[in-house]
Amino acid sequence: MRSLIDITDFSVEELYDLIKTAVHISENPDLYAEKCRHKKLATLFFEPSTRTRLSFEAAMLELGGSVIGFSEASASSATKGESIADTAKIVSCYADVIAMRSPKEGAALVASMNAKVPVINAGDGGHHHPTQTLADLLTIYREKGRLDNLTVGMCGDLKYGRTVHSLIAALSRYTGIKIVLISPKELELPTFVKREIVEKSGMDYVETTSLEDALPTLDVLYMTRIQRERFDSAEEYERLKDSYVLTVEKMANAKSDMIVLHPLPRVNEISVKVDDDPRACYFKQALNGKYMRMALILKLLEEAKNPVKETYSDQYVEGFKCTNKKCVSMTERELPNLFKKTADGKYRCIYCDKEAD
Repeated sequence: MRSLIDITDFSVEELYDLIKTAVHISENPDLYAEKCRHKKLATLFFEPSTRTRLSFEAAMLELGGSVIGFSEASASSATKGESIADTAKIVSCYADVIAMRSPKEGAALVASMNAKVPVINAGDGGHHHPTQTLADLLTIYREKGRLDNLTVGMCGDLKYGRTVHSLIAALSRYTGIKIVLISPKELELPTFVKREIVEKSGMDYVETTSLEDALPTLDVLYMTRIQRERFDSAEEYERLKDSYVLTVEKMANAKSDMIVLHPLPRVNEISVKVDDDPRACYFKQALNGKYMRMALILKLLEEAKNPVKETYSDQYVEGFKCTNKKCVSMTERELPNLFKKTADGKYRCIYCDKEAD
C-alpha cells in the first residue's frame, strides 16, 4: 500500500504533479468539492498540533470527505498500552486514509507496515515531516517560480528540526541548490543527514553560526523555533532558546526578493513586526499546506485502488539493536530491529536512522 513516510518516497516528477494539482485546487476549489465524498480520513495525533491537524481536516472536508480520530494520546487506547501496529490495524477498519503524528521516531513507518490503507506521516519526533515539506515546496515554487538554482538558509534548530531534515532531502534532488546551515554548534545538522543526503547528493553547503552574515546571500530563509519538547535537558533548552531572532533591522540587509518561511508555531524567533514585510511568506505557507494535503490525499486514494504490497524483509537486516530512546523500536511490542546498509558500509535503524553502535 503506497504511503508517504519520507519525502523521498515520491519522485521529483510526482512532487511536481502534486504542485500542479495543488495550484489547480487553489484556483478551482469547486471542481474538487465532491472528490472524496463517502471517504474518511483518520487523524491520529499522539502529540499536540494546530496547523498540521487542522489543515489535514480542512483538506479532507473541502474534498467532500469526513474526518475521524483524536488530537492527543490521552484520547486514544495508547493510554491502555495499545501498540501503534494494533492501532493502525484497527483504524484501517474505519477509515480510507490515515494521517499520523507521534513523538516516536519511526511511528508512521510502523503504522504503514500494518495498516490496510495509506498512511501519511504528519511528523515523527525529530525525524521526518514530509507534508510540511510539500507546503514548503509549493510556497517556494509560487513565490520564486522555481525549485532550482536557489540559495536556501536553514536557521535555528537543525538537530531536532524534522521539517529541516525533510526539506533538505527534497531540495537535494534539484540542481543549483546551495544550503546555508545557520545554528549554534549544539544544534548542528545531524551527521547522518549531512553525510547521507547533503554530501551524497553533491549539494553545495556552508555552515555558520551567524544569521547576519548569511542573510545578504539568501533567496530563501527557513526559520525554525528551538523546540522545548525535543530536549532532554531543560537547562540546555533555556541556554539555546533565543539563539536567533529575525527582526526588521536584520531584514534590511536581505535581498529585496528573499522570502521568509517558517513551519510554525513561532515563539520569538521572528518579530511580529516582520509580518508586514511582503517577503514574509509563512502564513501563505500554512495555506499552501492545505492545498498540498488535498492533492496528496487524492493521489494516495487513487493509488489505493490498485495497491502494491510493500515488503521489508528482503531490504533490511537484523542483528543490531537501536539505542535511540526516542525510536519507536524502544517501546513497540515485538517490533523487529531492522537496519539498512548505507553507501559507506554503515548500518542505520530503519525507523529513526540512528547508526548502529
